[in-house]
Amino acid sequence: MDRQIIRFDDADYKYKSHDEIENRPAVSGLNIKVDQGKFVVVIGRNGSGKSTFARLTNALILPTKGTVYINNFNTAEDEQLWDIRQSVGMVFQNPDNQIVATSVEEDVAFGPENLGVPSDEIKLRVEDSLKVVGLEEQRTSAPHNLSGGQKQRVAIAGILAMKPKCIILDEATSMLDPVGRREVLTVMKKLNIEEKITVIHITHHMDEAVYGDRVLVIDEGRIVKDGTPKEVFSAVEDIKKLGLDVPQVTELLFELKNEGFDLPTNIIDVDEAAEAIKKLL
Repeated sequence: MDRQIIRFDDADYKYKSHDEIENRPAVSGLNIKVDQGKFVVVIGRNGSGKSTFARLTNALILPTKGTVYINNFNTAEDEQLWDIRQSVGMVFQNPDNQIVATSVEEDVAFGPENLGVPSDEIKLRVEDSLKVVGLEEQRTSAPHNLSGGQKQRVAIAGILAMKPKCIILDEATSMLDPVGRREVLTVMKKLNIEEKITVIHITHHMDEAVYGDRVLVIDEGRIVKDGTPKEVFSAVEDIKKLGLDVPQVTELLFELKNEGFDLPTNIIDVDEAAEAIKKLL
């Protein structure tokens, strides 16, 4: 059995509010287990509880009820916080908010320096991390001169240099163009497969679900669907009732099926969709 990196046991989180009507939990009754080495995509409409879930997984906030364990450490125990933050790294929406240095290599070195890693080891980690994200040639560049996708890759390299077991992307592709989004997700998939790093990718881009091996759908603070991308998106009408879209190729096949064509609706990959249509023709 795989070792669990994240476990939620009946976890709630309620933001403080003076308005009793709004004083309901942002997330409620979450029971989630994520095994080490998985790539999990989390989707849900605005206000569904996605970002609250992300913050709970890095102990940025603590559950108001229930328990959250990260790498077997209880997030409510202060003495475990250091171990939790070393286990889980977080990449946020705006890369400019995470960049702190005047060169790429200095920015990547910032995290390990704060952890007290010896300087020789830091040099090796910076070199390895930049190689993984494909930015070796930009090591002396000023981060503000890079594209959005490159900046997010710098942020990922900075997290990698701290050697986490899990990386959480909290809407980290939402401000990027399609090229930048693809750059970031290609790197994350590579890390997941080759380094066995667990990835939790929170997004509102349904087409990005194809990178995951599991999809969680959050609605009104609760998990309402949990399965493989094919399992989740084959229920096209259910997903639409939740105010969400499905990947474009799934939408295409769904509409063609409604027009009388004998096509499956559990396809999320463009090449697989092309094959299905080709067979029909």
